Formats: sequence, structure tokens, C-alpha cells
Amino acid sequence: MSIVRISTNFNIDIDFETPPFHQRLFAWAIDLFLLVFYIIVASKFINWLEQRVGYSKDSLYNLWAVGLLLILPFFLYHIVCEVTMNGQSIGKKLMGIRVVSENGGRPSISQYIIRWLIRTSDYTVLIIIIYAPYIAVYGPMFFWALGGSVLLLFVDIVLVNSRKQQRLGDILAHTLLIRTKQNMTINDTIFQAIASDYIPYFPQVMQLSDRDINTLKSILTRAQKSNDLLLAANTSEKIKKHLHIETSMSPFDFLDALLKDYNYLSGI
Repeated sequence: MSIVRISTNFNIDIDFETPPFHQRLFAWAIDLFLLVFYIIVASKFINWLEQRVGYSKDSLYNLWAVGLLLILPFFLYHIVCEVTMNGQSIGKKLMGIRVVSENGGRPSISQYIIRWLIRTSDYTVLIIIIYAPYIAVYGPMFFWALGGSVLLLFVDIVLVNSRKQQRLGDILAHTLLIRTKQNMTINDTIFQAIASDYIPYFPQVMQLSDRDINTLKSILTRAQKSNDLLLAANTSEKIKKHLHIETSMSPFDFLDALLKDYNYLSGI
């Protein structure tokens, strides 16, 4: 199993386990099965609708419009899932893997978009499913499109076997896949239930960005699970210096207080 070392926004190095190739493959296969199943259902619906409305010029335009709307979930599936499920699709969640930024925090929307735009494996499968029955009609156009997609897919397979196991989209988006537990709880997010009469200790925490806070949460969770006092202490000192904070709190208590303060002051 590969280990990748990530330098966080606080210049603290933390180690993550990257998923083996077969784990990524199974996650991809699960997502692909769901997408192909959706395409089949959508196609049957279009055929049923076609029989109901007939073949007039207006009805054909309407069918094209409905078809375009129905194809949107196929293209938007991964980005919608990853943005709303904290870097996971259904397949990734079942296989216990997640997309993170190269700094260890949660990727930004722009990072999700970049890796989504370069999902060559999905495009290759889509071309085969939709256009294969019409090879005689499209001729060379089909083979050029398929050849280009297969070439990019081959590049992805080669890159996935590199040290960080990043696809082309991951390299351009500065993201990577890591192993994580399968069952997420509310504790896996930065959200914490804060009492209404809570008094913040460090209002300076609002100087940190959302990405910094997500990175802080990742570091604290990892340090608590492995009882890594050194990691927590180094992170605490970096943040104290950055925010000009002086406190006698223990590293774990200090980092936890920062998260609580951020939750309260940001109104999460």
C-alpha cells in the first residue's frame, strides 16, 4: 500500500494512504454501473415518449430537448456527488476512498471542476454506448473520437501507477485520492454543535480560510486517532505564530477550541 506525504497550508507534513489500483477500479466500476443503468432507463423513457408524441417536426425538437436534459445527470454525476459528499461519489464511498486537495484539505469548487472536466474514462464509455450502433453513419468521426478518448484513458492508467497515483485530471487540479473509513459521521466534517451561550476564545481564527479550517480538521483528526502529540504540537505552534496567539492550552485543546470558535463565529 502506497503512502503519500502531504505538506499542508501550515507547513506540517502528514502521511495519507493512497488506495490500491483495484480499489479505485471497483469504485469506478460501481459508478459506471449506476451511470449505464441510468442511460438505459433514460433511453427507454425517450423511446416511450417518442411513441406517444409521434414524429412531427415540433415533437422531434421537444424530444431533443428532453434528451439533452436527461443526459445532464450522466455528465454532472461526479461533480455533484463530490461537491455534496465531501469528495466522494457513491462508488468511492462504498470503497472507502475520497478526493482531497494536495494540501490535505477539502478541494475547492474549481479543483472539483477541473478534475471533472477531464474524466476520460467516462467519456470513452459514453461514446461507445451512444455511437457504437451508428458506426456506419458516423464512420471516421466515431473512430477519431474513440481513439482520442482511449489515448487519454491510457495516459490516465499510466499516471495512476505513479507514486501519488494521480490521474491527469488530478494532476491539473492538484488533488489526489486517499483511503478513508467507509461510514462517515458528522464528526468527519468541521461542523460541531455549539451552545448558544458559548464564548469564543480566539476570534483571530476568522483570519483563516475555509481551506485552512478543513486542513486543520484533517490534522486534528489524524493526530487524535494516532495519539500523535508531536503533530498536534507542531500544528499548534504554527497557528499560534500565524495568528499571534499566546495560550497555555494543550495542543489538542487549542486546536479543538479553534474549530469550535470557527463554528460559532461563522454561524455554521
